[in-house]
Amino acid sequence: MVVANLSKGILASLSIFTLVIAFLFTPFLHKAEASTSWGQEVTAVAELYLGNAYNWGGNTPTGFDASGYTQYVFKNSAAELNLPHSSKAQYKLGTAILQKNLLEGDLVFFKTGGENVNFVGIYLGNDKFLAVTKNKGVSIQSIHSTYWKDRYVGAKRVLKQDE
Repeated sequence: MVVANLSKGILASLSIFTLVIAFLFTPFLHKAEASTSWGQEVTAVAELYLGNAYNWGGNTPTGFDASGYTQYVFKNSAAELNLPHSSKAQYKLGTAILQKNLLEGDLVFFKTGGENVNFVGIYLGNDKFLAVTKNKGVSIQSIHSTYWKDRYVGAKRVLKQDE
């Protein structure tokens, strides 16, 4: 009887020890596969302002213009990137990207009038981008819509890429 109780005690102790070891080392053996990219972080912040109003020269949530919106979002996301408050100046930054290679968080540029780039948005994926227009405020647009496809100039990647 003493031997049986001793064996149960040893077995219980070994079981607890095994569980503790398994619990302690499991995080090191199974790393999480999913992670948020810089582009996802930027677009998550950008989407917080869907519906916010347009305001010429604006760069705060009380009212944005196109480049003020991108400036605000990039500065206030984890990217903490300071962009100038001008679409033309933002177009001079980063690395040029072909439309077929766009990634979430890339800047997309347009000419809506005049000779120079004068409009910018933030690419979401699936040919959609976030931008501020006078009649809709912050909204989701399609690069291939009748209006935007003829005014598209190019895209720039200003975010560092994850390794």
